[in-house]
Amino acid sequence: MTGEEEVKVGKSSFAVLCLPATGGRVRSVLMEDKERTKQQKAATAKNQLKGNPHSHSHAMEMTARNLHPNSKADGKNCDCSSNRNGGDTTEITVPLSPLGKRFLPIEGDNLYRLRDRKFLLEDKKRLCAWALGIALLGILLMILHTELCPVIYLPSSVYAFTITCMISLSTGCLLFLIVAFHYKDIRLFTIDHNQVDWRIAMTSQRLLGISLELVVCAIHPIAIYWGPEMGTPGLAVDSAQGGQAGTQGNFSSRPLCSSIRNSDLLDLVPLLSCLMFLRLYLVHRAIHLHSKVLLNVSYRSIGSLNNINFTFRFVLKVLMNKYPGRTLLVFIVFLWVSASWLLTLCERQIRAETGDMLTALWLIAITFLTVGYGDVSPKTLCGKMVCLFTGVMGVACTAMLVAVVAKWLALNKGEKHVHYFMMDIQISKRLRHAAANVLRECWLMHRVNCRKQSRGEHRQQQRSLLEAIRKFRHLRLNQRKLRDYASEMVDLPKMQMIMCDLSAKWNSSYHELEQRIVSMEQKLDELGRCLNHTSEILAQAVHQHRGYER
Repeated sequence: MTGEEEVKVGKSSFAVLCLPATGGRVRSVLMEDKERTKQQKAATAKNQLKGNPHSHSHAMEMTARNLHPNSKADGKNCDCSSNRNGGDTTEITVPLSPLGKRFLPIEGDNLYRLRDRKFLLEDKKRLCAWALGIALLGILLMILHTELCPVIYLPSSVYAFTITCMISLSTGCLLFLIVAFHYKDIRLFTIDHNQVDWRIAMTSQRLLGISLELVVCAIHPIAIYWGPEMGTPGLAVDSAQGGQAGTQGNFSSRPLCSSIRNSDLLDLVPLLSCLMFLRLYLVHRAIHLHSKVLLNVSYRSIGSLNNINFTFRFVLKVLMNKYPGRTLLVFIVFLWVSASWLLTLCERQIRAETGDMLTALWLIAITFLTVGYGDVSPKTLCGKMVCLFTGVMGVACTAMLVAVVAKWLALNKGEKHVHYFMMDIQISKRLRHAAANVLRECWLMHRVNCRKQSRGEHRQQQRSLLEAIRKFRHLRLNQRKLRDYASEMVDLPKMQMIMCDLSAKWNSSYHELEQRIVSMEQKLDELGRCLNHTSEILAQAVHQHRGYER
């Protein structure tokens, strides 16, 4: 035997293919019967008990022999040496599943991939919920520290240090959860795209997004307790001096809680506190992952058939269609309260009038509604940025509110059909009355012409006739417009029913026409046979008549 090759992969059992080196028709015989598999298991177990080192390399052999077209196949000879015509064969060893079992894709990697994908989705939802909770906890601790520090305790106290350490600890936990979330997301990407190397998923866009999220979540006012003069009771002195020197604005506003005396570093305290609200971007991710739209199997099945991506935009559209009033109310109230508190935080640095919460609520309200009375205004750059953002969001929310109100006031299809139908009836009645008035004015005009009355009465009658004609034309124009609106309201199911009725009528008429044509053909055939029979009878009669004459 020349050209013999053996390829072995893995540690499982193998099947041997005997293929001719010259090519041609290949006949393969797979020996995967249940009895032979049981025998192989028993033999393997015996070899393992005896300590045979060749037990793990036990192979199943299957032979394919390419015979000459003039020769017959020998089914019993499978030694892969040569065929009857002396043709060379090549031995190839193909790996099978362990212990001769058949390996199907659905029983292997695909099943594990579906299970892993389900677990990863659940882990992503859980991590997102924990991250949002930790982010809200850090924001609440920051608000609590900002409100209690100037009044209850000093920045150099143990309470301030404890709360600020808790804020930093929550920030560290949040960063860990963000990294874990993206780790699960990358694993889910590799499973969805059937990839092995996770570095394929690390695109520049993904890296930029992860870096930006880490930077946003890492921002917190650490400078409040990590200053150059930590532990000095300078806050009480500064607060007292600010309270005595302040001659403008509302003195009920609380001072800024910080032990830093440098004005440049002091400006960073409200800025970092305001930037902590950027962590609320996790809300849209949590809404997306925990929405009923994404969790519903029917939604996902129908969406996959229609090539719809279940992004946060789609979820927001569903919420605005199902609960428009609740969604807008929650968003507007949250924006109003949070922007007011941020404004007070920004204005506390200079002890301005807008540092009071009630004044800030009033300023944010008139800015949100784009009224702007001008009685109060922000003094700091941070406060002006908050008012600018509030004005932009107020314009957007006003547009959405107008759309929601317009949708509430709009008539549905049934109401539109009833309304247009009644209006059509009323316009038809008025049109008939207007036509009758035109005829009456024409008769009166004819009577005036016959009696040859004065020219004044003649002109008066002409004016009445022209006014009646004008009203008639105006009503006809209104009726046309109404019917155009009504024709636009014809819905698709109604048109489909009309088309189905028309097609049914056409099919019935077509069948009737076919039956008539078939009956006419039958009658023509009968008429042809009758004519042939008549011609035969006439021919016989003529032939008999000629025979009598002879």
